[in-house]
Amino acid sequence: MSRFALGAIKFQREVFPQKQELFERLSTGQSPEALFITCSDSRIETALITQTDPGDLFICRNAGNIVPPHTNQTGGMTASIEFAVGALRVPNIVVCGHTECGAMKGAMNRAGLDHLPHVREWLGFAQGAVDIVDALGAGMSPEEKMRMLLEQNVILQLQHLRTHPTVAVALASKAVTLHGWVYDIKTGEVSAYDAESETWQPIEERYASEIASEALAGHAC
Repeated sequence: MSRFALGAIKFQREVFPQKQELFERLSTGQSPEALFITCSDSRIETALITQTDPGDLFICRNAGNIVPPHTNQTGGMTASIEFAVGALRVPNIVVCGHTECGAMKGAMNRAGLDHLPHVREWLGFAQGAVDIVDALGAGMSPEEKMRMLLEQNVILQLQHLRTHPTVAVALASKAVTLHGWVYDIKTGEVSAYDAESETWQPIEERYASEIASEALAGHAC
């Protein structure tokens, strides 16, 4: 813990003063640009991957970047989604999976998780993605099957998001946009799902028009 304590001291003495104006502004409220749902895996650092500042992302993390379908039973994910969309009015929701995901490896063999009963039950929310891989993955290598599972799980969780009332209303009024990403830990690459073509594309290709528009706007300023 001493390393973490030293890090906090360095933050207070060196980092915070450089961003003091930002933190003073954030002390009065938040207006994040996205709800970012990703895995609890310690190798995923959202601010590093997206190059964002505090206040930019409203972050929810759990094993497998899972979104349980909406029910009347209150849970942490359900409440957080409701708050982000219904109160903070985030204009974007990102579900971001990643390579070497232990949760997805567990989802492929839930019967082997008897010693982790809560994990086993939680990963049931990814079963639809597992079933798709079982049905369509014949002849694929284990690596190809896992990649398919990572992608199909993100797509499945995007579908689950649509069952949440606040998200459904925001989608109907075009107040929010859903995004599916997969981050590759080894290469640093991020792939993004294009729902219209039902394909996964490099992130620079998927958002090329938006990036170009923002660059032009910045140049005009």
